[in-house]
Amino acid sequence: MSIITLSRGGLVARVDTKGAQLMGLALNGDEYLWQADPAWWAKTSPVLFPQVGEPGAKELQCSAGVCHMPRHGFARDFEHKVIAQDESSVTFELTQSDKTLAVYPYNFTLNMTYAITGDATLTQTFKVTNSSDVAMPFAVGGHPAFNVPMPGTTDESFDDYELRFCEPWTGDSPKIVDGGMISYTDPIHILQDSDAIAVNRGLFDFDTVVLRSVPNNTIDLVSKVSGRGVRLDFPGFDFVGIWSAKPDAPFVAVEPWTGHAGMPDEDDVLEHRDNIIILAPGDVDERSFSMTVH
Repeated sequence: MSIITLSRGGLVARVDTKGAQLMGLALNGDEYLWQADPAWWAKTSPVLFPQVGEPGAKELQCSAGVCHMPRHGFARDFEHKVIAQDESSVTFELTQSDKTLAVYPYNFTLNMTYAITGDATLTQTFKVTNSSDVAMPFAVGGHPAFNVPMPGTTDESFDDYELRFCEPWTGDSPKIVDGGMISYTDPIHILQDSDAIAVNRGLFDFDTVVLRSVPNNTIDLVSKVSGRGVRLDFPGFDFVGIWSAKPDAPFVAVEPWTGHAGMPDEDDVLEHRDNIIILAPGDVDERSFSMTVH
């Protein structure tokens, strides 16, 4: 494993070849990304592929046979090859191996690109190619966690932050059940005709908040005191997870996903899962989200 550093102006990003995981996002020396303290959570921003969340079954049927899909998939566990790099961008590649085929029987190429696309913006791109001869079901997702309070602030607390949206809306979250699956049977009412959610420890009483169809696919995690924060823009990602580790982790993860964990009322056929992407042989799926610090 090795760390690759990208920079442009005052923005510096660091990415590990192990898992193609973002390890740092600093503006003018202020680090916004959570720094993997194992006292709470030993990761920073793992790549989720080809599963997001808990699949809910040890074996899933799929077009290529049987999948033994681990939670959040396996891309985060492997070394990724660097195939392109310059001062402000890097592209990684992960392809099938005997280990991946044992749990996910598809030939694929996953290219992860990190590119500084603005003075304070990093864009993360997922490019998936189906190299198999059958249709390939999968999901992708990001899992970046950000320091709360934000860097460069004083006399701020976790409760001084909120999640802001571009317009008022009403949103519910499913509950986490059965070891990590989700259920909409008795949803949590997160916001009602509002453009903000207060960040506090009680928000995570049910583990992860999962929102669907966020207006304009945009969320701003921001301090009500200093205005410091990070905005995520995630077109093409229908879901976003909001999470912090209990009881008192000093971070909030804002996670764009194309899909989500399994649900108790779903069957064990991967192609039948809610919002799964099904990619035809030879086809390519590409989508990006951006993080802008301020």
